[in-house]
Amino acid sequence: MSMVESGKNDMLQESILVVAPTYNEAENMPILLEKIFSLELPRLSVLIVDDSSPDNTGDVVRHIASQNTWPVNVITRSTKMGLGTAYKEGFEFAIKSGNSLIVQMDADLSHNPLYLPEMIEMIRFYDVVIGSRYTKYGGEARGWGLHRRVLSTLANVGIRWISNLDVKDVTSGFKIFKTNRLNQLDLDLVRSAGFGFQVEVAFLCNKNNLKVHEFPIIFEDRIYGKSKMSLQIIVEIIFRILSIRVFSLFFGRKKSNFSSH
Repeated sequence: MSMVESGKNDMLQESILVVAPTYNEAENMPILLEKIFSLELPRLSVLIVDDSSPDNTGDVVRHIASQNTWPVNVITRSTKMGLGTAYKEGFEFAIKSGNSLIVQMDADLSHNPLYLPEMIEMIRFYDVVIGSRYTKYGGEARGWGLHRRVLSTLANVGIRWISNLDVKDVTSGFKIFKTNRLNQLDLDLVRSAGFGFQVEVAFLCNKNNLKVHEFPIIFEDRIYGKSKMSLQIIVEIIFRILSIRVFSLFFGRKKSNFSSH
């Protein structure tokens, strides 16, 4: 057996947990779970971290999972606490459960689960694999308007400049981590409750010299519900990254190991 084949078989033995935070995503849950489990990836389970959605997202997930006997857990939190804290709680659950790989992805179908097999294959060579819109062959679906495309691109470029990160898609929420490497990050340093969480984690990966690969994806527009991005969230990200940049200037950082192809 070749080294490549051996490595691939090793990945098939890894336990994988997909962590997806939710708030009012009940309509998307049947589609998302069907897409994930139709891949028939071995030793894969899903964790939904729900912020007490008024549309009863958590109950919908439990019902679907029980009907299909899918390995799905639901954490229902008492109130809306934000994306960042949901991921922290999900990561803690994954680590304590002994999962080898942790996938983080949005529940609104903007991250297509069809990319998972190739991303899981790629994690053999890296510590983190990012589903990237801004690396070669990546992009957004045609449904995005010009205003939204320009805003997204300029925001990403600005955040990269402020944070001094080499990774192209610093705001991507579609990632796979090797659990033992994620566990080395001090997530207590991450303060953003919203989308700024992604950028802070990218900074910590860089600071801890994790080997990161950007895998090209097409970012889809959500089918149901409304985008939760707002001006308030953008301002939060800017202020958090400015504070991170000041921290890095005073305390320094390790040489980047980010790569994109």
